[in-house]
Amino acid sequence: MGLATHQSHRYRIVALAQALAIGACLFTPSAGAQAWQDYVSMEDQFATMFPGQPAVREIRWESEYGAEFPGRIHSVELGDRYYAVTVVDYSDAEAIHWARANTTEADSPTNYNYWRIDKIASVAYAATRFRQRGGSVTFDAWHHIDRVPGHQLQITNPDDSRTYAGMYLHEDRLYIIEATVAKGTPPPGMFQQGLRFIDEQGRRIRYSWGENDELIRETRETITSE
Repeated sequence: MGLATHQSHRYRIVALAQALAIGACLFTPSAGAQAWQDYVSMEDQFATMFPGQPAVREIRWESEYGAEFPGRIHSVELGDRYYAVTVVDYSDAEAIHWARANTTEADSPTNYNYWRIDKIASVAYAATRFRQRGGSVTFDAWHHIDRVPGHQLQITNPDDSRTYAGMYLHEDRLYIIEATVAKGTPPPGMFQQGLRFIDEQGRRIRYSWGENDELIRETRETITSE
């Protein structure tokens, strides 16, 4: 081996070692960092990753047509970081719309099945509510998780923090994932990509394409909370 080749080989080894050392510093959690953990909600039939045990609170979600639906927010707040999964239950949409006292002639359930429209349009309406908060929308596009269709948004807020949001409608439930982190903080990829839909037995639900482009439901491994 010639001298020039030997030196070049040595420089590559040094450069690789330096890169590995830098990577270790970047991805090794600090002593005060919160460990990510798998979280399973059998009640709301989802699983995801949270940086700690989330608090859960009941909410009333006002829909596009003024109906109020029951829901829950599962959330963790760590200083200037906020992670939440909101689940809105549309399973009683028809009864809730018939009981509304704030209907108009245009959206009365006696004239049209607006309870169906309210549910189908829930993803688009949830995205609209995020846009109405203010800030600069930097990403706004269709998305899916395990072929469950939805939408994703990325927003730079007035204080320069960043919000990453996704919303998906699955089996009469609207799922809204939201993470807000400070300026300069890496995107919360583990949280964004961690959402999974599960059935009553805790099995992961996924969909595949059929011969006629229809979606075929499949169940995979059982997900359990530790």
